[in-house]
Amino acid sequence: MSFTRRAALIAAICTIALAFLAPDAKAHGYKIGDLEIGHPWTRATPPSAKVAGGFLKVTNKGSQPDRLISATFDGSASTEVHEMAHEGGVMKMRELPKGIEIKPGETVELKPGGFHLMFIGLKSGLKEKERLKGTLVFEKAGTIEVDFAVESMGARGGNAQEHHNHGAKTQ
Repeated sequence: MSFTRRAALIAAICTIALAFLAPDAKAHGYKIGDLEIGHPWTRATPPSAKVAGGFLKVTNKGSQPDRLISATFDGSASTEVHEMAHEGGVMKMRELPKGIEIKPGETVELKPGGFHLMFIGLKSGLKEKERLKGTLVFEKAGTIEVDFAVESMGARGGNAQEHHNHGAKTQ
């Protein structure tokens, strides 16, 4: 094999390898105290939508439980911590006024159809590829500012698991 062909083959292999190994630009994470927060995100909405859900993962690396007790989102009038649960064969959504406990060594995922943040009174529609500021308030770790990535209307958040702590920011 000639030097030129060998160089071209090596360049092609490197390009393919980088495509699989490079981190996804949508993924982002944060750290506060013993908690790691992975990929806060929401879905794009129609311009007239008044509510949206917020999703992320929280891993407690410490030895004491903590609790996500509240949140804010720059794109909404208020934010509540919610749960979707089956009760008597019916899916119901309810606010969790005491928040969500994150036990030591465990990961809690806020995702569509389960625990989530409810952004109420949207100021405008959420546009795909935007990043909107928010805060997460934990009982022990305190308050941390995060960016919520706006993904497509049908997004399921698959990148959150793959890139849980990519680009972690410490506070």
